[in-house]
Amino acid sequence: MKILKRLQSAMPEWLSRKSEAPARTTEASEADHLDLAQESLDALVNDKRVPPEVRESLMQDYEEVQAMLDRLERGHLHIAVFGRVSVGKSALLNALLGEQRFSTSPLHGETTKAERGQWQEYEDGGVFLIDTPGINEVDGEAREQLAREVAGRADLVLFVVDSDLTETETRALREIAALHRPIILVLNKSDRYSPAERQTLIESITRHAAGIVEPHNIVLASADPAERLVIRVDESGEEQEEWQRPATDIAAVKERLWDILQNEGQTLAALNASLFASQLSDQVGERILEARRELGQKLIRKYCTAKGVAVALNPVPVADLVAAAVVDVSMIMHLSKLYALPLTKNEAGDLIKTIGAQMALLMGTVWAVHFISSALKLGSAGLTTLLTGGAQGAVAYYSTWIVGQAAEHYLAQGKSWGEGGPKLVVREILDNLDRDSILRQAKADIRARLPSVSSAS
Repeated sequence: MKILKRLQSAMPEWLSRKSEAPARTTEASEADHLDLAQESLDALVNDKRVPPEVRESLMQDYEEVQAMLDRLERGHLHIAVFGRVSVGKSALLNALLGEQRFSTSPLHGETTKAERGQWQEYEDGGVFLIDTPGINEVDGEAREQLAREVAGRADLVLFVVDSDLTETETRALREIAALHRPIILVLNKSDRYSPAERQTLIESITRHAAGIVEPHNIVLASADPAERLVIRVDESGEEQEEWQRPATDIAAVKERLWDILQNEGQTLAALNASLFASQLSDQVGERILEARRELGQKLIRKYCTAKGVAVALNPVPVADLVAAAVVDVSMIMHLSKLYALPLTKNEAGDLIKTIGAQMALLMGTVWAVHFISSALKLGSAGLTTLLTGGAQGAVAYYSTWIVGQAAEHYLAQGKSWGEGGPKLVVREILDNLDRDSILRQAKADIRARLPSVSSAS
């Protein structure tokens, strides 16, 4: 897809700028990013070349494409919270929303599905905050996977911790960063630490997150401070104990969020949509290639059987070779249409010559058997056809199998042998094939088509 190639070539430059100090994005450039993102998503949805079965297998992803198109049209942004169980993810979102929208139960695994709330405080309310299940839960693999999927679709991620980074958190940070999602790393529950302890924690977190999260994107928060016992002395000098809850402090999180949203605005959503379109395009391509390979293997086996039968039945050696060439040419032309890279008869013949030359160098013994068997048939005036034809047919089947595998590799690579050339491709095919297994399959397929050969042998 030309659109996706444009996106992929343009994205690295944009991403490199994101690692620097945020710069004011102009309305014109935002519009360009949005238009290109919408164009790429539309191209995926409306591409008639995608087989129905491939589209069906990726139905959830295509539904996400439709949702992203809707978000781009409405100018919506999605911010997902991510982190371990009980670090205060839901509490942070509630504090940002100014209401108890998400559950903050002390029980592990309380958040079992992604939920969202609209952040009315930011401009026109087009920003949505998404809560996700905690990672690193016992028996919570499905919830953890859901959290990662939501974070991977979000335009920005609030990664929440309540202490120094654990190995699990560092690994999760790297995974999200690999998706090119902007990350704000929030040290929540900072009220539990003294000023000196907070400073030490921030320094340690910054070291551990080096190369993953920029230092200016690491902030403190106290979304749901724990109650504290306060002792007051009244006018009479008597002490009175009182439990008080300190005020919520999420000012640093808000300030960083506003800064990113105002400077980069809808470009975040456009980049996310473009990245998703590129990833889905790759998946679609892989699924199509996988489907073509599956059909290609069935096609190759069909032609192998046809060639094996033709060679087994024909007692004239020269005709054997002519029949073999016709079958191989037809097979390659059929494969080329399957891969939407049609070859002419001459091109298919040249491809066979290239493959055959490498086969002759790498498997001379097999070809010797082929010609010896052919000579036997001629020398006995056809009397030993049923005895030797089956063996020769199996060898012909085997050779066409290799030709088919090599041709399919060439077509799957877009009419290219790759850096190693045809010799390396054919060598790898020969090294990875179980010759005895293929020959047994050949004999079985030929005998299924030739009952007389089966009874005679």
